Amino acid sequence: MAEKGIDPAQVAGTGREGRITKEDAQQAVPSMGSAPTHGSRGESRTKLSMLRRKVAERLVAAKNETAMLTTFNEVDMSAIFALRKEYKDAFAAKHGVGLGFMSFFTLAVIRALKMFPAVNSMIDEKDMITYDFCDISIAVSGPKGLMVPVIRNAELLSFRGVEAEVKRLAVRAREGAITVDEMTGGTFTITNGGVFGSMLSTPIINPPQSAILGMHNIVERPVVKDGAIVAAPVMYVALSYDHRIIDGRESVGFLVAVKEALENPVEVLMNNQVKQALEL
Repeated sequence: MAEKGIDPAQVAGTGREGRITKEDAQQAVPSMGSAPTHGSRGESRTKLSMLRRKVAERLVAAKNETAMLTTFNEVDMSAIFALRKEYKDAFAAKHGVGLGFMSFFTLAVIRALKMFPAVNSMIDEKDMITYDFCDISIAVSGPKGLMVPVIRNAELLSFRGVEAEVKRLAVRAREGAITVDEMTGGTFTITNGGVFGSMLSTPIINPPQSAILGMHNIVERPVVKDGAIVAAPVMYVALSYDHRIIDGRESVGFLVAVKEALENPVEVLMNNQVKQALEL
């Protein structure tokens, strides 16, 4: 009770003649301060769901069992904004899905994973396993909390293919129909805190993966272009990685490669063939 800062006089003992037992001391809760003269002081206790408890265990394990480090960069989203403005209506009409940011980020990540295969690796005891395929986990919010369904062999998909798969998995997650199989086996994770308004964060690795990319909100910020200060839509991005198998060169190089692809999507991701890449 002394460690918790609890006054023994405030604890109701359950032992003989009101004595305070060891269990009483362990379960005692510190005071929330002196009560005001008015206003509610209620509280509620809700049992954590099995899913939430399992997620909590995995997050704690990721923090305790990996040498996690985060590196940051910023992305000028002007080129992607321009592409979406020009082609989003035709894309939606042709394919029945929107041209969102996830397809650009997923394809940029796949390119970077091929350039830096250590980021697409995992530790298995004394071995490092590197994959020649890209199963991209996408963090989405579902009715039971955070879900991380996997886009299998994302390296084989086009912009349309990625958007269709993201939509399909997001709908299944929201409907609570996602299966355990659909949420296991990813090799890299992308999470988008920007949909909730997050400016910057340090995402936690999704074990046993070795890295996770965090997207954030897009805000008009002053940037320098050709010696002049102009406003541009900028997103901060963060890569958390396991330093045991990914060095600074790989992590920083990976994030720079993602930035290059996102700032020059027509050249880097579309091979200067926009309509062909978008299948229009």
